Amino acid sequence: MLKRLSPAGRPLDAVPDDRLNRMEAVANLLDTAFVLPGTSQRIGIDAIIGLVPGVGDLLTTALSSYIIWEARRLGVSRLALTRMLGNLAIHAVAGLVPVLGDGFIALFRVNQRNLRIVRAQLARQARV
Repeated sequence: MLKRLSPAGRPLDAVPDDRLNRMEAVANLLDTAFVLPGTSQRIGIDAIIGLVPGVGDLLTTALSSYIIWEARRLGVSRLALTRMLGNLAIHAVAGLVPVLGDGFIALFRVNQRNLRIVRAQLARQARV
């Protein structure tokens, strides 16, 4: 295992790196994988797939639920899982709004938000 540090600078020895690495890879792919040409704005495949009417938003919501599933397996608290599900619900509802919803999704970055919640929870668990 590699040494990971919490936001407070403490080691997170109890977290399997492969799980956290997969979660980070999924979050980056969905939220920040590409740079919009001519700008410094990053978007992920979530914003691109979401442009497909109907199916796109369902698919990206399902893909985004992977981070919540892994968080549950890591023992993240129910309150944190509820916050993560709330973020995903905002994402899903925003996706129903054509074009403007996709712009919101590109900026909201639900997976990065949920990953921050997971990291904070893991840091709390490491302190105990």
